[in-house]
Amino acid sequence: MASRAPRGGRIRNSALFQAVLTPRERFRKSELYGSAIRHPRPDTPRGRAMTSFHNFFLHVYPVKVPRKVLSWRSTLRLGFIATVLYLVLFVSGLYLMFFYHPAVPQAYFDMHNLSTGVAFGQFVRNIHRWSAHLMVAVVILHLLRVFYAGAYKAPRQFNWLIGVALLLATLGLSFTGYLLPWDQLAFWAITVGTNIAGYVPILGDHARQILLGGPDVGGNALLRFYVLHIYLLPALMVLLICVHIWRVRKDGFAVADRDEEVAADATAEPETEEVPVDA
Repeated sequence: MASRAPRGGRIRNSALFQAVLTPRERFRKSELYGSAIRHPRPDTPRGRAMTSFHNFFLHVYPVKVPRKVLSWRSTLRLGFIATVLYLVLFVSGLYLMFFYHPAVPQAYFDMHNLSTGVAFGQFVRNIHRWSAHLMVAVVILHLLRVFYAGAYKAPRQFNWLIGVALLLATLGLSFTGYLLPWDQLAFWAITVGTNIAGYVPILGDHARQILLGGPDVGGNALLRFYVLHIYLLPALMVLLICVHIWRVRKDGFAVADRDEEVAADATAEPETEEVPVDA
């Protein structure tokens, strides 16, 4: 009858096994690593799929994409460029916030100080301004490209509406940021813009009152535009971008669908019209 090995042997063998492992492999075998990373290593198809499914930053992208989608000429990377521009605006705007007060007339002097007395102030402000102009142009081009690809059709109607909402939010960010320098150009541009909003039927007067906080462009308007530009619209943009990317993954890629339809039409047999033959 064979005798069982003592329990201490297992402990010694386990300790020997741990000693052979490198520090990196020992960390991957630890309980802490296993509680945080719960998917296998991405060296197999299943491991790569599980890595994408369990990663917070990668789960919005599909595991596999058609080769046509990766072509630069298919999408022009306009959605990616718009997202990068938004991140540039976010970071540069954070820097500008350190030297800006949304008060009259302090806002004008802060902008002058940014140009003359703050390190890289004028440079960061120019980056912020040109990125805003480019983002408006890129979002419009992205919307036109998506329309050309037929991505507004079923089952992507909801994501098309999200894209339109992103365009409106982008225009809102550009419009609300116009008043913040508090110079003559900004003052009269906002005056004209809010007067146009006042001519909207039924809701015009209320919309103008909400934007300005009074009968004229003043300190209340500056504060309200600042809150919209810094807090409300950026939070709305982040929410819409996340939903937009998530729906792209769920609905698939319109470019690939269009190519499949063209290939199906090319391989389909031509319809023949039946002609009655006289007996």
